[in-house]
Amino acid sequence: MVIAYDGTRYSGWQIQPNSQSIQGTIEQALSTLLKSPTRIIGAGRTDAGVHAQGQVAHFSTQSTFKPDQLLYALNGMLPADIRIKNLHATLDTFHAQISALSKEYHYHLWLEKIIDPFVSRYRLHFCYSHFSLTLLQEAAQAFIGTHDFATFANVGSKVTTTVRTIQRITIVPQEGGVRLEFQGNGFLYKMVRNIVGTLLEVALGKKIGQQIPTMLAAHDRKVAGPAASPKGLFLMKIDYPECFANSSSNERKCENGLGIPSEIF
Repeated sequence: MVIAYDGTRYSGWQIQPNSQSIQGTIEQALSTLLKSPTRIIGAGRTDAGVHAQGQVAHFSTQSTFKPDQLLYALNGMLPADIRIKNLHATLDTFHAQISALSKEYHYHLWLEKIIDPFVSRYRLHFCYSHFSLTLLQEAAQAFIGTHDFATFANVGSKVTTTVRTIQRITIVPQEGGVRLEFQGNGFLYKMVRNIVGTLLEVALGKKIGQQIPTMLAAHDRKVAGPAASPKGLFLMKIDYPECFANSSSNERKCENGLGIPSEIF
């Protein structure tokens, strides 16, 4: 299933003790409908306050519900700030996280003096007279490519390697400011927010963009900038091999993540 949510009032995607999570809220509704405890596995663990337009999750069930019926029933039970955008059967070998080829995140900045109250929950208000968009754009290019991003990752998730590939960082003008689009093969815990926080310090002249390769080589979280606010961050889309799209047949193989990338929503 493909999921959109406003993360403002949630502790993040992952289930946590004594807090309300996106995963837990969906699991509760899904288990009620299917009349059986049902666990969902998400493609990425967005943290508290982070939003999504294209989170992906999978689950297994023996239910006779048709996907369209389950889609509408599930949305009818969920709170208004969580919506299932698409739900369909796929191969048994599909895994929302492991099968992903790439992910795209957007970070939204409002750069004008007065922020529109209707977007204030989804933009970081960052208005400084000495802010340099040119410096930010130049520094962003240093992150593109395959690097060890340990400096820009917070402790909190178990990973076998901190090496990731960022294929694209694009600065796109939009009403009131800009959005930073990040596309890569995967992202570490708070990696995008830490990169954005560092870029903002470069844009204010607090750090020098030419120092970013040195920061990457340091493998030390302390040398990078602070994490930017979660309110501006959206998980936008995840690409998977084409062979996983809209199929309930187990006859077609999709091994080792091979295939043509396909936006499944």
